[in-house]
Amino acid sequence: MEPRIDLFANKTTAKFLKHLVAAGKSVEASGVPETTGFLVLLRASQINGCGFCTDMHYKDAVAAGEEPEKLNMVAAWREATVFTEAERAALELAEEGTRIADAAGGVSDEVWENAAKHYDEDQLAALVASIAVINAFNRVNVLVRQPAGAYRPGMFG
Repeated sequence: MEPRIDLFANKTTAKFLKHLVAAGKSVEASGVPETTGFLVLLRASQINGCGFCTDMHYKDAVAAGEEPEKLNMVAAWREATVFTEAERAALELAEEGTRIADAAGGVSDEVWENAAKHYDEDQLAALVASIAVINAFNRVNVLVRQPAGAYRPGMFG
């Protein structure tokens, strides 16, 4: 499969992606555990059918020391016993934030309140920002049919 646009060679998409990367980095010091961040990015990417981001975030998580067995359970997190209550709250927030068009009210108060039990306001803000950024990345990659499978941890810097 070949991408419709070379995202890195095209000056418009390259500039746009540079800003998306910067937006994503802005939440790194939020206090959200790195593992939780990987889970959120992976789950949103799975929902959106973004093979490139699913591949990237799985491999980055493994490279950072996350257990592959746990990552393999992300798509079925509700039935899995390997996630903490805080991780479950973040995964549920990621799901509702990604599937915003599926619910007239967007993210439910129940899901938000559950996340707020585990994360302070700055961490919630970081989760919201991370979910928004990964959804933007997913849409770019899906729109241009960015091939998946060749990503190697650290290859973008």
